[in-house]
Amino acid sequence: MPYLELQDCKLFYTIDDHTDPWTRPDSVLFVHGFTENSEAWRQWVPHFSRRYCVIRVDQRGFGKSGAVAKDYQLTTERYVDDLAQVIKQVAGGRAHVVGGKSGGISVMTLAATRPELVKTIAAVCSPVTPPAAQGWIEEMERDGMRSWAKRTQRSRMGTKMPEAGIDWWSDMMGQTAVSTAHAYLRWVGAIDIREDIKRIRCPMLVIGTDTKHRGREVFESWQKTIPNAELVMLAVDGYHAAATDPDMTAGVTRKFIDKHSA
Repeated sequence: MPYLELQDCKLFYTIDDHTDPWTRPDSVLFVHGFTENSEAWRQWVPHFSRRYCVIRVDQRGFGKSGAVAKDYQLTTERYVDDLAQVIKQVAGGRAHVVGGKSGGISVMTLAATRPELVKTIAAVCSPVTPPAAQGWIEEMERDGMRSWAKRTQRSRMGTKMPEAGIDWWSDMMGQTAVSTAHAYLRWVGAIDIREDIKRIRCPMLVIGTDTKHRGREVFESWQKTIPNAELVMLAVDGYHAAATDPDMTAGVTRKFIDKHSA
C-alpha cells in the first residue's frame, strides 16, 4: 500500500488516475474531515479521475495512517506540513486542493501560508471557528465511536441520505480511535482562522448549506473577506453536502477547478 514516510508518521494515500497516459494532468488532493478517511471521497473520484490525477490522503490520526495518542499535540501547522509534503512528494508540484468539513481548515491555512503549493482550493461546508462539540468526548468514551457517529448522523447528512447510507458512514467513522478524537477535538476546539484566510490569494470556492448547524450568514461572513473566493450555497438540509449529494457537490467543484486549471 502507498505510504508517504514522514519523520514521525506514515501517511496513507491512494491515487486514481484515468487520464490519457500521454498527458500531464493537474493533481487534485482531497482532504477529509473529522472521524473520516480517504474513503469519504470515493463517490467523487469518477467526476475527476478522467481529467485529473486524484490523490486522497488519510490525515494523521485517521484511517490507515494510524491513530494518535490521547495526549498527542495535533496542530494546524503539523497538518499543513503534512499536506505540503503530499503535494511535493506525491503530486510532484502545485495542486488543486479540496477540503471537506474540518479538513478545510488545513486546506485554507495551507493556501494562506504556502501559496506556492496551491493552484486553487475548495472548502466544502468547512468551519473557520470551533465547531459545537460539547459532550462528544464523554459520549464517545461511554458508548463508542460508532454509536456517537450514528446518533449525530442525521444532522450531518440530512433527510436525503438513505438508512443504508447512514449505516455505511457510521461504520466508516466508527473506525476512528477515541484517542485520536481526544487529540483532534483539543486542536479543532481552539482554532480560529478568520484572520489567516484573509491572506488567501489563489482562486477559492466556498460551498455551504443553510442549516441551523452553520447557516448562510456564517459562510458569507468570512467568504467575503477572501479576495478571490466565490460562494455557492447548495439546497441540502445537512451540513455535509459532499456526502449527502456527492454528484451535485463534486460537479460544482469540478466546474470551478476546470475553469482555473491549465
